[in-house]
Amino acid sequence: MSAAELDFSPAERSTEAARIVRPSLSYWQDAWRRLRQNPRTMTSLVIVIGLLAFTLAGPWIWRVDPANQDLDQLSIPPGAPRSAFIVEPYRAWTRSAPVPGAGLRLAEEASTQRVRLVWDTREDSPAFEVFRDNYPPTATALGIPLGEVLLSDGLAFEDRLALEPTTYYYSIVPVDADNHLLMNARETIKVDVKRVITLEGARQRGLIAEDARMQVGDQVRLALHPLGTDYLGRDMLARLMHGARVSLFIGIVAPLLYVLLGVAYGSIAGFVGGATDQLLMRFADFVVALPFLLFMILFKVLFGIGPGESGIVPMLVALVILGWPATARLVRGQILQIREESYVSAARLMGSPTGYLIARHMIPNTLGVILVTLTFAIPSAIFTEAFLSFIGMGVAPPTPSWGSMSNEGIKTMLVSPHELILPAIFISVTVLAFNLLGDGLRDALDARMRSVE
Repeated sequence: MSAAELDFSPAERSTEAARIVRPSLSYWQDAWRRLRQNPRTMTSLVIVIGLLAFTLAGPWIWRVDPANQDLDQLSIPPGAPRSAFIVEPYRAWTRSAPVPGAGLRLAEEASTQRVRLVWDTREDSPAFEVFRDNYPPTATALGIPLGEVLLSDGLAFEDRLALEPTTYYYSIVPVDADNHLLMNARETIKVDVKRVITLEGARQRGLIAEDARMQVGDQVRLALHPLGTDYLGRDMLARLMHGARVSLFIGIVAPLLYVLLGVAYGSIAGFVGGATDQLLMRFADFVVALPFLLFMILFKVLFGIGPGESGIVPMLVALVILGWPATARLVRGQILQIREESYVSAARLMGSPTGYLIARHMIPNTLGVILVTLTFAIPSAIFTEAFLSFIGMGVAPPTPSWGSMSNEGIKTMLVSPHELILPAIFISVTVLAFNLLGDGLRDALDARMRSVE
């Protein structure tokens, strides 16, 4: 082919080849992009934000004092009916002669004001024992003993002991002359107790207006408790909100303080190196070996915290003093690696001081590790606070915290399980959400896991 036949005209520029496949992203923009692609982590982030809103904004919306007691609604579960019938004020019982052959029965309709029982006589029994249970009695378990009724006192009994709107099983057991229970001759009756309130009591509690025309037999609506009440009639939702403030305060402030302390300590040890590094890290190993619970007790004594008093400050101090070595080790390892990089050497040659090198180059490049460490430290601190409060070493009643609420709820877990389940759910969900968030942050901030696209 001759030169005349060759085409030497300029080639057309291809815009397709020059098109950028993916826009340039910074380190943090790419981390946020990959974080959003992880649905588990984003769900955890939403839960964490919701918990913070529940803690900070919740008490402004649900303005109920967590210490107020609703004595008409003790240990009610979530969604329980909250209506009550108006009755006359209590009057002493004028017993009538029992009807022979009718057996154990109610003298009148049972209510939370009183339960009145009558039964027939037995010539061989000078006395009777009265029992009450929330479950059908067995041959060996009749419930709590309410008292003894002598034959000479009349065969009737009135129960006014902490009655709740539920079902009770009353048992009457004859006693022989030798004071032995005749279990084969016992009688049991199932009693459904309805909630009642007097007209004056309803007005005093603000359930009805002073000029409202109400009469005996009418129904009134009691105060609303969306998550029920505890054994003292305190609102569970309000206590969970205020308890979250204590639990999250310890869980966030303490890790933030000891992570910052660990960052400073580890940065100095890693950058200086040599004998100073070895000395500092041996001291960190010594702190790791110190028993946390023993120091918690010592700090409570040092701060003058007596039995039954909340030990929030000693707990915070113990966590800060004993929790920093793990962060210091991680940051030291990162600093040892970063200080050998070329840009650090260039900054040294230009005369940059040590403080500038640490603050400008090293700590920003370890920020991903610091954030991940912080998100893993928060659930650990929350669980520590809950555990210490549960065993009585942390927050003491009546100050609410999730741990102390669980401690109170375990006493009534068989009859009112919501008092234990609700704070336990909040502890579990919070710890799990922060752990999953930390796991997602670790994947998003690790440069070695960045995919090539």
